Amino acid sequence: MGKSILFVYGTLKRGQRNHHLLAAQQFLGNATTEPRYRIVDLGPYPGLVAIHENGLAVRGELWTVDDNCLRQLDTFEGVPDLFDRRPVAIPGWKEVHAYFWNGAIAPSAASGNIWPFSKELRR
Repeated sequence: MGKSILFVYGTLKRGQRNHHLLAAQQFLGNATTEPRYRIVDLGPYPGLVAIHENGLAVRGELWTVDDNCLRQLDTFEGVPDLFDRRPVAIPGWKEVHAYFWNGAIAPSAASGNIWPFSKELRR
């Protein structure tokens, strides 16, 4: 069975409401992306987007996940309609993937580098 490295930044993180989907997988540690992304507020959950200008170093967690878990997460995340799983740049790591938002973003949507957002981190 294959294994993949997954960067999570929202409801899949430890202590968040959907973490149970990763509970049987291996936690590798906290991680921060290169400053090319933002987390946007999509209401009940966040979405990761690539930003070429004004990108931030997004904070999250790295997990080793097996193929079965990855398939389940793809279904849960609505791949390829709502989200798409693709490479994300994490300094010191190769072949890390994350779920990126595929939809439109309201111009007034809050964004930041860590979720859940605090009022101080909204930009």
